[in-house]
Amino acid sequence: MDLSTHAAVVNCEAYRDGKKIAHFDIDKVSDFLGDPDCFVWIGLAGPDATAMQALQAAFGLHELAVEDAEGAHERPKLEEYGDTLFMVLHTASLDGDAIVYGETHVFLGCRFIITVRHGTSAGYAKLRERKESVPDKLASGPGYVLYSIIDFIVDQYQPCIDHLQARFQQYETQLFKPSLSEDKLQDFYQLKTELLKLDAAVNPLHEICTQLIRFHGDIVPKENRIYYRDILDHVKRVTHTAGQMREMVNSAMQVALGQISIRQNEVVKRLAGWGAILAVPTMVFSLYGMNFEFMPELKWRGSYPAVIVGIFVGCYLLHRRLKRDGWL
Repeated sequence: MDLSTHAAVVNCEAYRDGKKIAHFDIDKVSDFLGDPDCFVWIGLAGPDATAMQALQAAFGLHELAVEDAEGAHERPKLEEYGDTLFMVLHTASLDGDAIVYGETHVFLGCRFIITVRHGTSAGYAKLRERKESVPDKLASGPGYVLYSIIDFIVDQYQPCIDHLQARFQQYETQLFKPSLSEDKLQDFYQLKTELLKLDAAVNPLHEICTQLIRFHGDIVPKENRIYYRDILDHVKRVTHTAGQMREMVNSAMQVALGQISIRQNEVVKRLAGWGAILAVPTMVFSLYGMNFEFMPELKWRGSYPAVIVGIFVGCYLLHRRLKRDGWL
C-alpha cells in the first residue's frame, strides 16, 4: 500500500544527518531504516485500520499498540514493546474562549518516529519546518523529535491555564456582590471541571518524561536528556498552578455557598420577624372570633378602639425591637 498518498498521511519523510532527503512510499521504508545515519518521521491524522495495518507491517509494530492507536480515548501512558516505545499524549489548546482536547499517539524506535493524531490535536507541520531549520539538532535522531513534540504539546498547556486563571479572576470579582446567585456556583464548578480535565492531560507527562530519562537511554540519547528535564520543569509549573487554582476554586465555592446561605438566612429572619408582628393581631382577632356566651368587654363602648390601639402599640413595639436586633 502506498501510504504516502493515503488521506490520513500528513507527512512521510526521511532524514539523514538532520536534513530531509526524501518523501517516500512506505514500501521503500526499509531502504532508509537500514541506513544508520537515517531516520524517518511519519505523521498521520485520524488513520483507519487499513493505514495502521500497513504501518504495522512496515515497522513491525505490536498489535496491541496498533489497536490503541487506531482509536482515541486512551489515557496518557508510555509502554515498551521490544525495541519500540508507544506513548499516548493528551493535547489541549485554546479555540476562542474554549479549551479543546485531542490525542497524539507516538511510536518511537531507533530509526523512526510515527505520530498519530486524533480529535482536535494540532498538527506538527510548523514544528517540522522549525526543526528542519536546525539540522545539527535533528541529526541526533527520533529522540530529539519526540522531545520537540512533547515540548510543543506542553507549551500549549500554558495559554490554557492562563485562560482559566483569567476566568477565575473574573468570577472572583463577583463573589461578594449582592447579585451573587446559584448560577455562579455552576460557573465555579465548570471551572473546576476544566482544571481537572487539564490536569489529567498534563500530570501523566511527569512520569512519562521521567521514564524516558531513566530507562530508555538507547532511544533517548544522553545529550537529549537535558531537554526532557526542561519539559519536566514546565509540567511541574503547570500542574502546580492547576493545583493552586483548584484549591482557590474550592475556597471560592465555599465562600459563595456561605454568601448565599447568609442571604437566605436574612430572608428567613425577615419573614420570621414579620410573622411575629402579624401574630399579635392574629392572636387577638382569633380570641374574639370565639363564640363565647359571656365576654363582658364586648358591652363596653370603648372596647373596639382599645383593642385596635392595643394591637397597634404591640405591633409597633415589637417592630421596633426586631428592627433594632437586625431582624427587619
